[in-house]
Amino acid sequence: MREINLRENSPKTERIIKPGWRKEENKIIAKRYDQDFFDGERINGYGGYYYDGRWRSVVEKLKKLYHINNRSSVLDVGCAKGFLLFDLQEMLPGIKVAGIDISRYAVNKAMDGYANCLIKQGYKKEEADNLEERARRTILPHMIIGSAEYLPWPDKSFDAVLSITTLHNLTEDKMKKAIQEMNRVCRNPKNMFIEVDAYRTPEEKERMKNWVLTAETVKSVGEWIKFFNECKYKGDYYWMIA
Repeated sequence: MREINLRENSPKTERIIKPGWRKEENKIIAKRYDQDFFDGERINGYGGYYYDGRWRSVVEKLKKLYHINNRSSVLDVGCAKGFLLFDLQEMLPGIKVAGIDISRYAVNKAMDGYANCLIKQGYKKEEADNLEERARRTILPHMIIGSAEYLPWPDKSFDAVLSITTLHNLTEDKMKKAIQEMNRVCRNPKNMFIEVDAYRTPEEKERMKNWVLTAETVKSVGEWIKFFNECKYKGDYYWMIA
């Protein structure tokens, strides 16, 4: 296992972290994983989750780390609106991609915001809207609604399997099952990546308590590494630190 920051070149989002800001009612709303969580107020989730091109740098790192190319196959567990899947297809034409997410809302909003991204690049609105709809139609057939602990693909279906800021939303028992499933569907157990909420210091632990909305399991970095070993996980990992 290696600690690798797959998103080190992605833009950082400003966070408001203060005691009592997010309450139990906000966690209840967030765990519905609907519009309020993805595109509602920041106190209930992302505060707007739209395509902005940040996943392209992740694709570049995946190419180097796991040697994926246009003949490879990649699974994204917790694919949300499919942004990473789309960039994989755009940057590696011919690659086979698949994604699974618990949120029907997110899957139905695949490639949301792509048009605005294109407009900023100089495209006219009508053309940008048409390209967003085309992108949605391109990626939707590769996305399914489901849970991480039940991956409906045969053994050894993928050359790389990723789960970025998703598995901590499961209880430990369900997370063990999810990692077993990831191991099962990946051809090379070292070609996997997991990023989860974690802390290294008491201060970070307190910040995490005041920030997380959906996490069912939050551990220290050392506890996560121990847990991964217990699950016989051999892939790479990184942490979402509040």
